[in-house]
Amino acid sequence: MSQAPPAQRANAPGELAAEPDGTRNALHAGWASLRDALHAEWTKLRTLPGTPWLLAAIIAATVGVSTAATAAVTCPSGGCSVDPAKVSLTGIDLGQAVVAILAVLAISSEYSTGMIRTTLTAMPRRATMLTAKAAVVTGLVLAAGTIAVLGSLLAGRLILPGHGFTPAHGYQMLSLGDGPVLRAAAGSVLYLALIALLSLGIATLIRDSGAAIGTVLGLLYLSPIFAAFVGSPHWHNDIERYAPMSAGLAIQATTGLRSLPISPWGGLGVLAAWAAAALLAGALLLRLRDA
Repeated sequence: MSQAPPAQRANAPGELAAEPDGTRNALHAGWASLRDALHAEWTKLRTLPGTPWLLAAIIAATVGVSTAATAAVTCPSGGCSVDPAKVSLTGIDLGQAVVAILAVLAISSEYSTGMIRTTLTAMPRRATMLTAKAAVVTGLVLAAGTIAVLGSLLAGRLILPGHGFTPAHGYQMLSLGDGPVLRAAAGSVLYLALIALLSLGIATLIRDSGAAIGTVLGLLYLSPIFAAFVGSPHWHNDIERYAPMSAGLAIQATTGLRSLPISPWGGLGVLAAWAAAALLAGALLLRLRDA
């Protein structure tokens, strides 16, 4: 007679069911695959000749333009309506262009050299490869952006008091201990990281370096120009509210928040939506197209 299989031990009350071995192995394999992809992408980006120069250019461009902007503005004795934190972070407007170039080259350079075929052969899971590339690029931009933002605020802290931005005129010295200034600083670093993700997504869609860089820069810099020439206040506010650069840079405002077309964190959320949409579209086409 055939014997019945042994009954499984019932779980004690409150005891979780044992995790299936297949699920545990799949999770372990997925993590190992992502870890290998992160190491590979870090090695590739670190060894690209232009990466150190681009990271240095992010810092130099941001701090340089911010310093020039703070040196050019004055607050007379009659008072002024200048936002000192925003002025001190003016360099972000230029630094983001270098961030875009860095992020675009992170993937488009592989298409131009044909290395993308080797990458996808070694890492067949294309979504994992793109996730790892996004993580590495974001990490580098966060590091460079933090240095650039701190340098810009330091320049503002040192220069602005000599140009009339004093307690006598209603302005305190710039300090990260001030909540709005801290939000503007941290938000500016996050802004640069989101610009990197937006650029990476667009580069994954377009593949060509020149076309991708042109598309990103056009998307960023043309919308404020359009807004300036639009006669309708309704359309002007809509462009300011939903264009990636205009909306994202609202995070820098520390004064006159009620007059903004969108709240600081809401504006950064709009930019995050742009970046997410670009990355999702890039990941979809990366999966569907041949290398």
